[in-house]
Amino acid sequence: MEQRIGLIGLGNMGNAILQGILGSNVVPGTQIYVYDTHPEKGEDLNKSDGVNNLASARDVARESDIVFVAVKPNVIVDVLNDIQKELKKNTIVVSIAAGVTIKTIAKSIGYEQKIIRVMPNTPALVNAAMCSITPNTEVTDEELKIVQELLNCIGETEVVPEYLIDAVIGASGSSPAFVFMFIEALADGAVKGGLSRKQAYKFAAQAVMGSAKLLLETGKHPGELKDMVCSPAGTTIEGVHALEEKGFRAAIIDAVEATIKKSKSMAEN
Repeated sequence: MEQRIGLIGLGNMGNAILQGILGSNVVPGTQIYVYDTHPEKGEDLNKSDGVNNLASARDVARESDIVFVAVKPNVIVDVLNDIQKELKKNTIVVSIAAGVTIKTIAKSIGYEQKIIRVMPNTPALVNAAMCSITPNTEVTDEELKIVQELLNCIGETEVVPEYLIDAVIGASGSSPAFVFMFIEALADGAVKGGLSRKQAYKFAAQAVMGSAKLLLETGKHPGELKDMVCSPAGTTIEGVHALEEKGFRAAIIDAVEATIKKSKSMAEN
């Protein structure tokens, strides 16, 4: 890939994207330009991978063909206003800020700028992310494929229209927290049954990972896979009954709806 890649912000998500790109060898470190308010992060990357550590966000915008703006939603508008004059017409600006719409981004950098809104999740830290990708009308199909290739370095991607991003946040962006709570609860139950804490976490986490892998690779309906585990008059159906009695599925749906509602309110504000 010939494009020069910029990253503004090297927090957890920005660094995950960077490490995924470096690890995949899609772009060498010498074609990557970074800026973070903690300059030592960029300095370390320069020493280890030849990444160009620049002195400001404006410098990154000036040097890059694709700029990932990986900063918090409460500061992204300030950053976009700061870099606006340094962006070339064909520069692609990629935002990962939750609740910040393409329209909001365009107000800062111009409606004719190429903009892509991305919603990743924290499994990006282990190259197992699920990212939604939403381009504005200025982005060509070829440019979209290039950004998708970069993000595939940290997991899986799907292109979705912007009106569905709130649902993506509920199903994917916020849901790792729900999954971790589920794993913790599974482990607590196993510890209550006698397993050590370390073993309980391993059994629970591996069961969740394996179940997700089984669903994705077989393409079977989750209800069918659930039924495969539920033997007549067996242990699993007893557990399923207990979960249904406590409103397990309704609670999950309510949690997803709560995140969607919050995401919409953030975008409105």
